[in-house]
Amino acid sequence: MEHGEKQITVIDEQGNEVLCEVLFTFDSDQFQKSYVLYYPVGDTEEEEIEIHASSFEPNDENSEGELKPVESEEEWDLIEEMLNTFLDEEENE
Repeated sequence: MEHGEKQITVIDEQGNEVLCEVLFTFDSDQFQKSYVLYYPVGDTEEEEIEIHASSFEPNDENSEGELKPVESEEEWDLIEEMLNTFLDEEENE
């Protein structure tokens, strides 16, 4: 898993650009995809943040890639498991 300071711009359901902070990314051999978990910038730790997840396909080293929706319940289960592991590791630091 990778995590660090990185931001991405996401288009929401209304077509607005939303700046988001990347929580972490990971690759899945099971689904042959990469995933990114992120949340809108401006959400504070005092509030419960809404974490979003998407699969992505990197285009090349100079490009961000394209975010795609998560397609199956099995993928959501994997993402939830990875998120729980990430949060457990953060609590223990």
